[in-house]
Amino acid sequence: MRFPAAHGIRAIVFDLDGTLYVCDEFAALIQEAAVDYLAGVRGESRDDVRSLMAATRVRLAEESGTVQTLSAVCAALGGSIPALHAWFEQQLHPESYLVRNERVIDLLQRLSKRFPLYVYTNNNLGLTTRILELLGLADLFSAIFTIDDDWRAKPDEERLGQILARIGRAPAEVLFVGDRYDVDLRLPEQTGCPIFLSRSVDQLLRLAGLIG
Repeated sequence: MRFPAAHGIRAIVFDLDGTLYVCDEFAALIQEAAVDYLAGVRGESRDDVRSLMAATRVRLAEESGTVQTLSAVCAALGGSIPALHAWFEQQLHPESYLVRNERVIDLLQRLSKRFPLYVYTNNNLGLTTRILELLGLADLFSAIFTIDDDWRAKPDEERLGQILARIGRAPAEVLFVGDRYDVDLRLPEQTGCPIFLSRSVDQLLRLAGLIG
């Protein structure tokens, strides 16, 4: 994906998990916490639910033509998104997995001097706040948009419109950064926003090109 030119960008919106940090072990833990939650809801074994979730993700992707989120899979299997995130807050401990990356901190500190920065994530506010504090990034964002604002997971056209209105910039002026094109970037791109796909810290650090 082509690196965006700095000219015209007036704000940057970051996804959180897999974008501002990458930790496969913690990502796997989130998936397993969802398995535990759905096993309790459905009264089925964890192994059966794990297989059912994988099959459901494939089915939904085939029907929609896009990658499906964990929220969409859980909802399709009878789960409640608010209840799922309440379970996440109880069960997940990012403190055991995530560490500060001084290169990322330095990058965002420098970016924040030129652009207002935002987080837009399908994570909940409680975990998002804890994660940003662990990463040393908590004070660098003008606003944080999380799933428990209105329980509409991205991609969601109406929610995206609300966020752009809150930022107060035209779509062409707002750069979206994420690790999943279908989830984080496709809809902003269709709306007219510049986008940047980042799946590693090294790729994220290329955003230093926006500030020279």
